Amino acid sequence: MTREEFRALTEQGTVLMDGATGSNLMKAGMPRGTCTEQWVCGHRDVLIGLQRAYKEAGSQIVIAPTFTANRISLAGHGLEQEIVRINRELTAMSREAVGQDVLVAGDLTTIGNTQGEYELLLDVYKEQIQILCGGGVDLIIAETMLGLEETMAALEACRQVCDLPIICSLTVEADGSLFFGGNVYEAAQALAEMGADAVGINCSVGPDQLEAVVRGIRAGVSVPVLAKPNAGMPAIDEKGEAVYSMGPDEFAAHMERLVEAGAGIIGGCCGTTPEYIRKTAERIRGGDRV
Repeated sequence: MTREEFRALTEQGTVLMDGATGSNLMKAGMPRGTCTEQWVCGHRDVLIGLQRAYKEAGSQIVIAPTFTANRISLAGHGLEQEIVRINRELTAMSREAVGQDVLVAGDLTTIGNTQGEYELLLDVYKEQIQILCGGGVDLIIAETMLGLEETMAALEACRQVCDLPIICSLTVEADGSLFFGGNVYEAAQALAEMGADAVGINCSVGPDQLEAVVRGIRAGVSVPVLAKPNAGMPAIDEKGEAVYSMGPDEFAAHMERLVEAGAGIIGGCCGTTPEYIRKTAERIRGGDRV
């Protein structure tokens, strides 16, 4: 996909992404503390079934489960030498799940507390993006980013490696502050000026707490704004599992308000399922499937 094609897609109306991956994999039996990417490679049917359900729910973009499939994170599991195989297998899985009529985004995320190590971040992201591009992804998303520096490194890495569209998404507090300092409003402006094709927020909190944040981002940038929040706030049940506060209908109602606040690309993060995406699609499209 070219950047011009991505821009044309966003100009046609609200773009609907997928919902959560990790929380659904855990429901399907993935143990805590395991390497998610390795587990998915050994449980293909779980990921393929989930992403097919997102497609049927109305998602126009699904995110390949390459979230922490970078050299540094894989090294924590002794898998750094498997980086090419793992990224290629996971992107191929997503393509098998959704075919050619739904876009597949290659996924990058934070590498942790590496502030001040810009060149290291740049090299790590470049390596993963090169592999993802070779695997045939349609675009790149750098998501659940904790600070501006690491997100800038991911964006610059993408621009050095390829000309695919890139969405830059940070996770924030309800007031828009970033976990590594600063705020999302200034960060979004800086990333848009650097050439991000869309900017926004994911994970964080529920959509009911993000209307002001979305409005603030929208006011400062000319590129599309992403909103991909959690299904409300989690509580831990007696089994030690996270239970999120919002059901699909309530989530969809709040997502409609985020679209009114200026979000042009939407989806769900932790706690959401294909049913959340289906209800959101019905809400913003009057029941018409994409």
